[in-house]
Amino acid sequence: MQRTCRCFRVVTHGEPLVEERLPMREPEGDEVLLRVRAAGVCHSDVFLHEGFIDTGAGRKIDMARGVAAPRVLGHEIAGTVEATGSTSTGAAIGDVVVVYPWIGCGECAFCASGRENLCSAPRNLGVHADGGFAEYVMVPHARYLVPIGDLAPEQAATYACSGLTAYAALGKVPRPGANEKVLVIGAGGVGLSGVRFARRLLGTAPIVAEIDRAKWPLAKEAGASDTIDPSAGDALRTLLKSTGGGVIAAVDFVGTGESFAFGLGALRKGGTLISVGMIGGSTALTPALLPLKVATVIGSYVGTCDELRELIALAREGAVPPLPVTTMPLESVNDALERLSAGRMPGRAVLLP
Repeated sequence: MQRTCRCFRVVTHGEPLVEERLPMREPEGDEVLLRVRAAGVCHSDVFLHEGFIDTGAGRKIDMARGVAAPRVLGHEIAGTVEATGSTSTGAAIGDVVVVYPWIGCGECAFCASGRENLCSAPRNLGVHADGGFAEYVMVPHARYLVPIGDLAPEQAATYACSGLTAYAALGKVPRPGANEKVLVIGAGGVGLSGVRFARRLLGTAPIVAEIDRAKWPLAKEAGASDTIDPSAGDALRTLLKSTGGGVIAAVDFVGTGESFAFGLGALRKGGTLISVGMIGGSTALTPALLPLKVATVIGSYVGTCDELRELIALAREGAVPPLPVTTMPLESVNDALERLSAGRMPGRAVLLP
């Protein structure tokens, strides 16, 4: 009898994911078949499930076109190599790995330079190809597999997006001087990863801006020097005063109009805003503000496979504190998406098939 794979798929955007059993095939050529050990649930899975990102003022970015239903979501994947194709090299049956899911076309200039995450014809797992909300996942080549050693699979899975996104974003921050401060906006799964990486990559403990005060203890545990509520009326004025004119860099892991405006307003002259989150919304921008503050605004989208390898190496050395995760069975995927969408998921939800 042909083997089947239990999975949860988007069949209609906005509706609950549907449990199905799909026929399995053996890997061909360079392909590698993984048995999924852990699959993180990311906020971008919420957008992919709903089919849009609300940019504010009645405008939406259509995500449904890139995620042609039916589709198995899940791009934070750790698993065990189950089988390899006839020409596959670099992976052995039994290897425990995390998957780099941001797979490009393999032919464009971005792919040739190792920046597949910027490819305009992507084949991302869990987006354009079936992902990890399943018992098994097919990976097109072993070069997208990173051995995790003795790291827990539920922790390693989060590095493929949450960790990688934070690591790449922090890598774009200018190293602060002795009296310069860095601001991290948002203490969700990605933001907490950013807080953890700040001391290692930048040599500083960042200030964290988070409207949900219940997340403040998590931010402090992760290494924040201070926590503030950006929605408080005097928050920006107080921050500017306490930092002697503003922060050298702000990393916005939220991505609302309000968080972007707060981050830009918090910069000192010559400061840099790294825009990462994509929750949605919009804000008015005064162009003259940029030259007057000599401000730099940079967008950051996940990271490269080489950056994921660097990150896993740091984690295996124990240089990266673990992210708080909530493990759930695979059949709880719809509950995880709902809680994440409502902002009721502290840390990271990870499904265990």
